[in-house]
This record gives sequence, C-alpha cells and structure tokens, in this order.
Amino acid sequence: MPSAIQSNAPSTSTRRDDIRNVAIIAHVDHGKTTLVDCLLRQSGQFRTSQLEKERILDSGDLERERGITILAKNIAIQWQGMKINIIDTPGHADFGGEVERVLRMADGAVVLVDAAEGPMPQTRFVLGKALEARLRPVVIINKIDRPDARPHEVLDEILELFLELGADDDLADFPYLFASSRDGYASDDETCRTGSMQPLLDLIVEKIPGPVVDDEGPLRMLVTTLDWSDYVGRIAVGRIESGKLVKGGSILRSTSDGSLCPAKTTGLQVFDKLGRVDAEEATAGDIAAVSGIEPIEIGDTLCCTSDPQPLARLAVDEPTLNMVFGINTSPLAGRSGTFLTTRHLRERLLKELERNVALRAEQIPNTEQFSVSGRGLLHLSVLIETMRREGFELSIGKPRVILRKEESGTFEPFETLVVEVPQEKLGPVMELVGARRGQLSHMGSRGDFTHAVFSIPARGLIGLRTRVLNATQGTAVMHHRFESWQPLEGEVTGRANGVLISMVQGKAIAFSLDSLQQRSELFVSPGDDVYEGMIIGENARSDDMTVNPTKEKKLTNMRASGSDRNILLKPPRKMSLEESLEYIEEDELVEVTPEAIRLRKLLLGEHERRKHARKKPTS
Repeated sequence: MPSAIQSNAPSTSTRRDDIRNVAIIAHVDHGKTTLVDCLLRQSGQFRTSQLEKERILDSGDLERERGITILAKNIAIQWQGMKINIIDTPGHADFGGEVERVLRMADGAVVLVDAAEGPMPQTRFVLGKALEARLRPVVIINKIDRPDARPHEVLDEILELFLELGADDDLADFPYLFASSRDGYASDDETCRTGSMQPLLDLIVEKIPGPVVDDEGPLRMLVTTLDWSDYVGRIAVGRIESGKLVKGGSILRSTSDGSLCPAKTTGLQVFDKLGRVDAEEATAGDIAAVSGIEPIEIGDTLCCTSDPQPLARLAVDEPTLNMVFGINTSPLAGRSGTFLTTRHLRERLLKELERNVALRAEQIPNTEQFSVSGRGLLHLSVLIETMRREGFELSIGKPRVILRKEESGTFEPFETLVVEVPQEKLGPVMELVGARRGQLSHMGSRGDFTHAVFSIPARGLIGLRTRVLNATQGTAVMHHRFESWQPLEGEVTGRANGVLISMVQGKAIAFSLDSLQQRSELFVSPGDDVYEGMIIGENARSDDMTVNPTKEKKLTNMRASGSDRNILLKPPRKMSLEESLEYIEEDELVEVTPEAIRLRKLLLGEHERRKHARKKPTS
C-alpha cells in the first residue's frame, strides 16, 4: 500500500469569485445563531413556514433547552448571484474543538461582539484561531439597541485585541458595521435603528475573498466534520482544495498512520439553503458531503488515484479536564436504563471519538472504567446528558484537572476568569475566588456593575460557579477560557460541608426527613428511593453523618391530642448534572440514569468506608 506524501501547494491556483465561505464566530450569547436566522429570513429564499421558530440552526434538543450552540452547522444562501456558505460555530469555550475544525473550511470570518459587553474570553480564543488561519475578518458590533450599548468603546477594544493577537496592518484594518440581529438591521451608522441586513451581505461579498482553488490540480479534500445517516452510514464533510470530486468515482483516502486506502464515493452532496442537495460533481472551493467511504475519520484527506497529495492533518488543543466513567453499580441499577454493560459503554465512547475531536477516552487497566478527557465541565456534561437520554446508566467520578509533567516540574492549566457583578456584591466574589488561589489582574466598572478579571487555576473553577451565584443572589455573570500552563499551585479548598448518608435501602419517609431537615439541607423528597451509601442531603457541619431516612413514626393505641403536629418539609435542593459533578468529592460518585440523577459514596457500606479511612493515613 503506498504511503502518503505531503506536497507543496499547486502553482496553478486561481480565486473563485462566485462563492464565499464564511464562519460566524463570537463569544457565547453574543448573537451568532440569531444573526444567521436574520440572514435566512432576509435572503428571500424560504417560505415563512420554514422559518417560524427562533434559533433555526440549534436543532438538537440540548441546544434548544440550554440556548447554546454545541455543534457547528453549515448552510448556504444565494445573494446577487453568489453562493455564500455560512458556518455557525459554538460560542462556549468547552466546544472550541468544533471551532478549530470548521475554520479550515472558511476564507473569512464574521466576528460578532456585543455592543455592551465588548470582547470576552471566547472572543479572544476564536479570533486568535481565525487570525492563525489567515481568515479575512469582518467585525459586527451587535445588539446596538441595548440601553447600555457603548459601540465606539467596544470598537476600540476590538482593535486593541487584534493588535494583542499579533494581527498585521492589513488584518487590523478591518471593516465593521453596527447591527441588531434581533431587529434585523445593519449599518455603518451607530445611530441607525432601521433597515435590513443588506449592508452585511454586501460587505461579505466585497471584503471576504473567494476560495483559492486549483481546478486542474489533483483532488484534495480535507475531512473536517463527520455526519451520520441511518441509510448511507458515515458522511464526510469538508472543503475541496483542488481538483474535482465525482459521484461514483474511485479515490484514495489518507489515514492517520500515513497510508493510502482505496475508496469509492457512492453519494455526493453540496450545501444548499438549510440542507444538502445531491450533485453529480463538486469542484474546488465547494463544501461537499461525501458518503460511502468506510471507515473515515476527521483529518483524513480524499485524494485522486493518479497523483495523491494529502493535506496536513487537523490539530486541536489538548483536553484540560478528566473524569472516570463507569457502569452503574448502585442497588437501583437497571430500573430505567437500556444500556447497562461495559461493552455498551465502550462502543458508545468509541463512536463519540469519531466525530468529537477534542475528546479523549481510554479504558483504565484492570478495571471496567474509562478515563474520559475533554475541554471542560460543559463539554463532558453534554456527552453524559446525551448518553443518559439514549438509555445509558452511568457512574461518574469527580472531575480532575489534567496536569502536565516536565523535567522542570509539574504544570497545571490556568484560566482567565471574567466576572461581572453588582458593585455591592463584589466582596463575596473576591473572597471565594481568593480562597481558590485566584489572582486579580484587572478591575473596571461598567455602570452599576464591576468587571473583574482573574487568573485562577483550572482546579479552582470546579464548583466555583454555584458558590458565586449563591453568594451574589444569582446576579453574577462568569466566563472563563484557557490562559496558560503554570507551575502547580498548592491545595485548593474543597467543599466546606459534609453530607448525610443513608444507612438503609427503602423509601424516604416524611417523618424521618422532618427531623433531619433541622440540621441539614435535603436532596430527596418523601417517597424517593434511597439505598445504603446514597447521599440524601448536606450536613450543617463539616463531617459526614450516617442517617436513616426511612424511619417511621411508632404507632400506639393511645391517642394524644397535643403530640401530633403537621409536618412541613422544605423543598429539597434539586441539582442539575453540572451542579452534581461540581458538588462531589473524591470519595463520591454521580449516578446518572434516564430518570434520575443521584449522589452516592464510592464505597456504599459504612464499615467499608471506615476501614478505608483507617488505611488512608498510612498509605
């Protein structure tokens, strides 16, 4: 089998002027998907019934529930005889791997920035990646209709960010517009509050160049995204760099080990409007979807058989957070799930690795557990929630930050933490961040809010969001992104309170919970299933306490008029999956099933926990 050969760029390159490939990048909640909705509505190519809902491209259940984009999406619209391929990207830092992949398909980037918030941590990350790829930027100051908008100050901050990221004079002299994606207008005048998105589309056509292609050269297409169909199997998506791809043609596929494997394209599609349409051929510069090539991985290059010239494989940033995944081993296992075995778990994780390039998973030797690493807590929790809805039952360990060991010592990831909080609530935030070894690097004020920037170990972020929101009555806004690797700091304070642990299996009884709520905050309601070793509440003190939540009131034949009283229970604390993962300590697990999320001790029996505690100091 021939080996892959990396060749130089073709010398017969030309630039296509009938197509534009554009990625829309921004920080989370700055309006990327809303902007795409607006462009779709004003393009005049769709019926009203096709565009009735909001955030049209956020098609997944989790995306619509959380209001965030998780997977990058491709669409295409026609404007003045030109095809514009638009790539909507995630805005959350945990899904940065998606952004890094799809930027390889674009020639330009629409950089959205909130007119009030200005450049945020993820803005810096995605803009840095776009400048590395030499994409031509177009800046949109979005949400100028906000009462606290400060468009000119934000524009100056964006210019400073471009210069900080090393943009040359050509890239730093970027075109810009002021817009409101929600109201559907864009203009070069920040006082304008009417109009349409035509100025933005015209600016894309004018300022963003067409793709550089080599129509006469050998076929080269880098696979940047994988899709799946129950009918045709895996679908490889990427941009054709040179040559022509023909439906039913014979090609070669370059693999990760450098070998070239023969393949045949049984299906070929190009993007059109909200979906894909069948095509007999696709030429250089087109974003195409190819089916029939099994197996295929992200980073593979599709080459012609006569002169194979593979492209450099994709490289994305390494994961920063690790969790241990295992099958559910609690006494309640198997009651609601369908996939319960290690074999099911292994197959599902391997399937996820095929399309999630920022994820790493490997089986821990001599165990039935898997070490799964990702970009952050949200990245991994979305995977867990997806598996839960598919019918998996899992036990998840405490998130751990991945350390890097070098000759000069051990290094850990540090993150830039940005907190916006009312000025009167700043004290608790400073105290909480300081206790987790965070260092204040910048502070400023925006109206009634204080804008504070910290440098903090990634370990310190685990569990911080919930505590900050509680301390500020939900008024704080937090964002963070990876900053750098720095020498390992000392210990970071963990949970201050102990927990209540059930000593028996059964159903929680209101009579027993009434006496427990006097000294704790409960996680369960009357009638909930409990078992030995399950965490049912948070103790008011720092140590764990074993309790019996199933104890009933003793009944007698004597009737007492004053001893009985109504039982009034406080509503239990219901934690989301992310909150549960942040809450647990090293000796605890999160039990995830399709119907419930429970907390439990790693060792269920009290005798086993005491025996382990005696061994711990001497180990």
